[in-house]
Amino acid sequence: MAATALPPLPPQFKSIQHHLRTAQELDKREPVVAYYCRLYAMQTGMKIDSKTPECRKFLSKLMDQLEAMKKQFGDNEAITQEIVGSAHVENYALKMFLYADNEDRAGQFHKNMIKSFYTASLLIDVLTVFGELSEENVQHRKYARWKAAYIHNCLKNGETPQPGPIGMEGESFDVEREEAGSSSLHSGTTQPTSSSTYEANNIPTSNYSGIHIPPGAHAPANTPAEVPHNTGVTSNTIQPAPQNIPLVDPSLYSAQSAGEVRLTPEDFARAQKYCKYAGSALQYEDVSTAVQNLQKALKLLITGRE
Repeated sequence: MAATALPPLPPQFKSIQHHLRTAQELDKREPVVAYYCRLYAMQTGMKIDSKTPECRKFLSKLMDQLEAMKKQFGDNEAITQEIVGSAHVENYALKMFLYADNEDRAGQFHKNMIKSFYTASLLIDVLTVFGELSEENVQHRKYARWKAAYIHNCLKNGETPQPGPIGMEGESFDVEREEAGSSSLHSGTTQPTSSSTYEANNIPTSNYSGIHIPPGAHAPANTPAEVPHNTGVTSNTIQPAPQNIPLVDPSLYSAQSAGEVRLTPEDFARAQKYCKYAGSALQYEDVSTAVQNLQKALKLLITGRE
């Protein structure tokens, strides 16, 4: 866990306060994800304001935290190799998203599920550390943020949310005021200066009834979200659904290299990425996603095609 205390959060950095809070919450449970949350906050903060004295002081202390974490976890591949780190963060964000999505579709509405949707969207922000987001992740981020706002506002107004993807309307959600049990960060670290609200004009108005939910439609047993003790949901209602394991493509057993197939450096990089995704998925016991990614890597290496 990063030991260096951060000074008060400058108002200019309001947009990264929840990424820093997420890092703090994950320090013990998922230090790799916590590291990249801070790296995202650092890079974003540098773009916002790196000249004002209070901002420079804050960024300097944040950099100290990153250096301390890098030293502590320097032997972790997810820290030393971006491709592994990207797969690790993306898989964790996906688990958060799928946990919340499963609860939503089952009609189990509670604050932990709302927070999981919102945290998943924050972690997809963090993926920009590794490059441009895929269109799929852009859509997941929009959907997760809208769902968090929609369900929160329904519960706040005494209404029953509609499960699953529906036509979206503008919603606004004051996370700082409503987030259960986390109105402020731990002492000696970032102190939020004001609330952070989902702005209605940032919420897409398209219909999400056809949103693509990624492979592994059910979160595994060890979902990253922590089920709160007092949600009004009995323990037997939050159970992991059985995983749907995809069949291995039989054509891969008989597939042969076409002799003249020459793999490019990009092909090798993609195959490596699929293998890293599979390895990361196995950390969460997500056999379905692991099998699918391994099949993609095998097909690419044998045939030169995806």
